[in-house]
Amino acid sequence: MKIAILCGSVYGAAEDVARHAEAVLNAAGFEAWHALRAGCEDIQRFAPEAVLAITSTTGMGELPDNLMTVYSELKDTLPATWRGLPGGVIGLGDSSYDTFCGGGELMGELFDELGVRALLPMLRLDASETVTPETDAEPWLAQFAAALKAR
Repeated sequence: MKIAILCGSVYGAAEDVARHAEAVLNAAGFEAWHALRAGCEDIQRFAPEAVLAITSTTGMGELPDNLMTVYSELKDTLPATWRGLPGGVIGLGDSSYDTFCGGGELMGELFDELGVRALLPMLRLDASETVTPETDAEPWLAQFAAALKAR
């Protein structure tokens, strides 16, 4: 199964989690792929059978610039090929802000609009509680992989 990982990162933590998720999912027997600056055409060419968004939150609960273009393109086109795909979201943020994991919330809402089926509730990684978000994501990623294999 091909899993596209959409990544929005400002300072690199979400990118670290995405790289780690790619390795974990590939080791679990999937064909996971991500590119930090991937556009919609790149993602559609990959032809994902599942999608995973991993994003930090910036500003007033917004997506990082590198993910905003893909978000807007998907929102504008609502590709029918995504309807029914299994998916998930990992949000990174800092719980001392009112907009904690706002970027992840935006991706979850977009996935709902696209008809992507959330296999698990969004994982919220709190920068005020961890310095190793990629390691903290491992149990969730294992559950995500198991849910994909069970479908």
